[in-house]
Amino acid sequence: MLGSRLLLLIQAHAGPLTRDAIKDLLTNPRTPTFRRLNPADVESRVSALYYNLGSWIGDADEVAIRREYEDTGRIRFRQGVPFSELVYALLITKQHLRRHIREHGLVDFAGDRVAPEELLGLELHSIQELNYQVGEFFDRALYYLASGYEAEARSGSAA
Repeated sequence: MLGSRLLLLIQAHAGPLTRDAIKDLLTNPRTPTFRRLNPADVESRVSALYYNLGSWIGDADEVAIRREYEDTGRIRFRQGVPFSELVYALLITKQHLRRHIREHGLVDFAGDRVAPEELLGLELHSIQELNYQVGEFFDRALYYLASGYEAEARSGSAA
């Protein structure tokens, strides 16, 4: 099925996706605090998102998503990252992923060459379903990111 093949494509291109998202994150005027964070940590978190996306979507492991993003929210609160920047950082990773799917997913998925007009209705449905699942994942990640950030704020552990 095309959706699972696109997830494999995302994992296969996690490196370039990560580099592009990090470059954007570190130069975007809406995320200035990220410039002073440990670049290896930021890269590791973004990379983990792209590498784990398939299992997080495919298995819908709510516990793993919760653990990862609540932890990230707590860490970023302690580092003094404003919540608005944290949200925008997640939006940047989502934008890069969707752009990648749009630009490469239909034309070059898992090594196959297919023109958009050649796709069958079932494959288009699969792409729509993947887009929906990606959106659902980012919604859950954002919720748990906020939950972890708020929990750390309540504990009084500001940087």
